[in-house]
Amino acid sequence: MSFSKINIDVFRSINDLGSQFSALNTMVIFMAEYMLYFLCLIIVLFWFSRKTKNRRMVIQSLFACTLAEILGKAAGQFYSHHQPFAVLPHVNKLVEHAVDNSFPSDHTILFFSIFISFWMVRKKGWWLWLVIPFCVGVSRIWVGVHYPVDVAAGALLGIISALLVYWIMPKLSIINRFLVLYEDIEQRLLPFKNKSKSL
Repeated sequence: MSFSKINIDVFRSINDLGSQFSALNTMVIFMAEYMLYFLCLIIVLFWFSRKTKNRRMVIQSLFACTLAEILGKAAGQFYSHHQPFAVLPHVNKLVEHAVDNSFPSDHTILFFSIFISFWMVRKKGWWLWLVIPFCVGVSRIWVGVHYPVDVAAGALLGIISALLVYWIMPKLSIINRFLVLYEDIEQRLLPFKNKSKSL
C-alpha cells in the first residue's frame, strides 16, 4: 500500500465522520475556523497579565510561530498539493476555502508552535496545551481542507520550532532588556502596586 493511498484512506476515515456524526459539525467547524480568535485572546490576556514570565512566554511563542511559518513556506516549495475537496470526489466540505497549496497546514503550525511553547513554560494544565492543537489539526481534516500529511507536517514543524526557540531564548539578552524597558514605561504610565514578576 502506497503512502499516498494511506494518506487518502486516513483522510476519508476522518472526513466521513462529518456525515456519521453531523451533530458534532458545529463544534468541529468552530475548532477549524474560529479557534484562532480564542488563541489571540489567550495571547493578549497573558501579555496584559503584567507578569514578566508570561510576557517572556508570549514572545517565545511568537518567535516559534514565526520560525515554524518560515519553515512551512520553505517545505511548501519542495512539496505541494491542493486541498482534498479540490481533488477528491465526494469530500464532506464544511467550510469555504480557497484552492491553493495545502501542505503543510498553517493552522496546525500556528497552534502547535504557540501551545507547545506555552506548555514548556507553564507546565500546569499540560494536557490543555497538547489537546487543543491536536483537536484543531484533526478538525482541519474533518472539514475537508487538509490531508493528514498536511496536519502531521504542520505539527512536526510547530514542535521543532517551539523546542528550538525554547533553547535559544535564554541566550538572547536583548529580550530581557526589551521587557525591562517596556515594563518600566508601562509602570510609569499605568502604575500597578501589586505587580508580580512570577506566576
